[in-house]
Amino acid sequence: MRSRRFRQSFGAPARAAGTAEYTRRYTTEILDRADLTTIVSALSSGGTAALLCVERDPEACHRSLIAQRLAERHRVTIEHLRPA
Repeated sequence: MRSRRFRQSFGAPARAAGTAEYTRRYTTEILDRADLTTIVSALSSGGTAALLCVERDPEACHRSLIAQRLAERHRVTIEHLRPA
C-alpha cells in the first residue's frame, strides 16, 4: 500500500526527469525499508532474474534505484534491457 501511495504522489514526468526529490523520497520511504538480502539470497548463483515495470526506460522508474542498490550493496550484476 505504501508503494501505491508513493507512486500516486509522483507523475511520470517527475519520475522520467529522475528528480532528486523522487530519488530521495523513494530511497527513504521505500527502498531503505526493503530487505533486499532476502531477494539476493533467493537468486541462484548462475541464474538470471528480471525487474519489470510498465515504464519503458529504467531511468523513469523505481527499478533503476532498486537495481543500483542491488549492484552497490549486494554485488549483483545489472543489465538494463531496452527495446530496439
